[in-house]
Amino acid sequence: MSGIYGLEKFSHLEDKIYRTIEQFKRERQEREALEREVLSLRREMSQLTDEKERLEIQVERLLAERDTMRLKVEAMLDAIAVLDLEAAETAKK
Repeated sequence: MSGIYGLEKFSHLEDKIYRTIEQFKRERQEREALEREVLSLRREMSQLTDEKERLEIQVERLLAERDTMRLKVEAMLDAIAVLDLEAAETAKK
């Protein structure tokens, strides 16, 4: 009878070992999947950082162009105002 009991204990231990091995395999696969995901997210973050920097440069350039255009328009409006004044003075004479 003790031989059967010993075999049952051994079989139970064997089952625990195989379950532990399977759990280890699952966790290793999950870790590898997470490592791949982290690597992918790091690449994506790098690309987004590069894109953000490119867009910041573009916005700065566009803002500078806008300021230049504003100055030109204001200069043209001032020139038109001077012409209007001169025309008004000429019309009075």
